[in-house]
Amino acid sequence: MRFTIRALLAELGHDVVGEAGDGESAVKSYAALRPDMVFLDMILPGKSGLEILDDLLRIEPGVRVVIITAVSQNELDRKLVKKGVAGIIRKPFSYAEFKESVGRLTGETP
Repeated sequence: MRFTIRALLAELGHDVVGEAGDGESAVKSYAALRPDMVFLDMILPGKSGLEILDDLLRIEPGVRVVIITAVSQNELDRKLVKKGVAGIIRKPFSYAEFKESVGRLTGETP
């Protein structure tokens, strides 16, 4: 999934400044790199996506996080929106869906 997202972002003209394969690395990478946006899977080794989101929000309350998940639950969505996520992209997704979502988040599409 990381490879796919990296490739799609590059194709859309965005720079990927870092990536992480587990929760602890994700938090450390964010703290060191401070990217404009974070794409965060809900299931990672070591910490859940919700735990990582909380860690990122402690570092930077305004961090823009896009959740990537196969889980479709209204309660989870409400919790994520309440925490202030910038968007939720459901797996599996098409290139067109990803492009549209990223465009909305970056203001590149109407």
